[in-house]
Amino acid sequence: MEESSQGCFVTNINEEYETICWGCGLNLVLPSYAPVFKCGWCGAITNQNPVRVETRNFGLRRFRDRCFVVILAVFMLFVICGGIWAAFPVVFSISLACGIFHSVVAVSLAISTLSTFILVAFKCAGKPIDIVYGTHPGVGSGALNNYTFCHPCSKPKSPRTHHCRTCGMCVLDMDHHCPFIGNCVGAGNHKNFIAFLISAVISTIYAAVMCVYTLIHILPPLGNQAAYASDIAHANSLSVLRVVKNITLAYIANALFISVRGLVLVYLFVASFSVAIGLSVLLWQQLSYIYEGKTYLSHLSSQGSEEDGEKSCGNLLKFFGCPLLIERYLPTIRNLRKRHKT
Repeated sequence: MEESSQGCFVTNINEEYETICWGCGLNLVLPSYAPVFKCGWCGAITNQNPVRVETRNFGLRRFRDRCFVVILAVFMLFVICGGIWAAFPVVFSISLACGIFHSVVAVSLAISTLSTFILVAFKCAGKPIDIVYGTHPGVGSGALNNYTFCHPCSKPKSPRTHHCRTCGMCVLDMDHHCPFIGNCVGAGNHKNFIAFLISAVISTIYAAVMCVYTLIHILPPLGNQAAYASDIAHANSLSVLRVVKNITLAYIANALFISVRGLVLVYLFVASFSVAIGLSVLLWQQLSYIYEGKTYLSHLSSQGSEEDGEKSCGNLLKFFGCPLLIERYLPTIRNLRKRHKT
């Protein structure tokens, strides 16, 4: 700091702390070096030490996703075709009306699951809105508030947008990247993803039930059924387990003579039941985040902070596009807490 001839103090500003805002293009003078700063005019956040996105294994990740999509598609076709081949001849032999009814149900579930899978896999996950940046006259005050700059995409990125290194693009309201659909889940296909999960859960549960129903009709009848029934009727709590054990062993012994159709049904039951459990957990997790007004990534970023969104059934209604009038009659968690305190 030096004194001039007129008695004024002149401060020399080091050029190292002078930078340009990428959002509005204005020159900013910082009191000290800051790796991350926010523009006072447009509100854009500048990171002078950005994290480089790894692109070396981009092709390998895309190939992995293609393999997962093919595996999932083959599994769904196997469940549909294998179930029709193994179960429906037995169902039609029981009753024509029963066969027609289950045929309609199976075809409806198959069309629903396959159509939602195609939509969620090939529909755009959510393209961010193009916005003007870089020029002061074109960028108004606060127009880029909390925006950051995505260097791989060379465009602004809103707080609700995340860059997916597997897809190589920014996704609006990104929830996560799912390798089994080969696509991200975002604002553009999140509803389709939930619809696919619901349809897949119902379809796998229905397939598991139909496999058990068909196996009961094709397995050889148990010997001494009357004796087993008499034992269960007169058994106490300790001997019930023994009777159940004997019945299970009898079914296993009969299963040794099971046909190829029966083996396919057993495999379909185990596979469908296992997938139904996994998809049910994922569906419950997704609905919980929607109920909280969050996505999976926003949930991870909010861990350890005091920020807590409003947990409301209205979030579910808004997500699925239900009428807003219904939301007025649904209580929120916060309202229930307030009523409880009062």
